[in-house]
Amino acid sequence: MAKTDIAARVKELLNEFLEQRELELYRVIYKKEGSGWVLRVFLDKPADADTEYVSIDECEEATRFLSDKLDELDLIDRAYNLEVSSPGLDRELIHESDYTRFAGREVEVRTYGQINGSKYFEGTLVGKTDGIVSVDTASGRLDIPEDKISKINLAVVF
Repeated sequence: MAKTDIAARVKELLNEFLEQRELELYRVIYKKEGSGWVLRVFLDKPADADTEYVSIDECEEATRFLSDKLDELDLIDRAYNLEVSSPGLDRELIHESDYTRFAGREVEVRTYGQINGSKYFEGTLVGKTDGIVSVDTASGRLDIPEDKISKINLAVVF
C-alpha cells in the first residue's frame, strides 16, 4: 500500500476513537528512516478542549488502539515502528486554524530566503490573512508571504 494510502487509512481508523476522547489528529507521517520504516501519529487537543496538552496516558491509549487495529487489518506489509505523541510545546503551525488559535503567542519563523537581511525571526503571531503571516517583532510588524516561510513554530518561553 502506498505511503499516502496508509496515512489516509490511519486517519480513518482513528476518527471515532479520537472524537470519543476530546482529541484530534494533528499529523500522520509514514516514511523510511535509515533501514526501517516509521509510522508517526501526532495527536492534539481541539481548540475548545478543557486542556491544551495531550497526556502520556492518552498517547499510550491511542498507541494500543492503533497497534491492535493495524495488526488486525494487516495494512502495512513490512516491519515498522509506531510512534504516537503530541506536537509538543514547539509545535509547527501547519493548519490554517493554527494561525487563529495561536494568535498572540510567541513564534519562531524561518524563511527560505532573506527578508530584511535575515532568515530567522522571533515575535508575537498576529495571524494569517490571504496567505500573509503577520508577526510583531522587536523591530515592528513583519508581514511574510506564506510561500516564503520554510517553518513556523511556537516558541518555547519559560
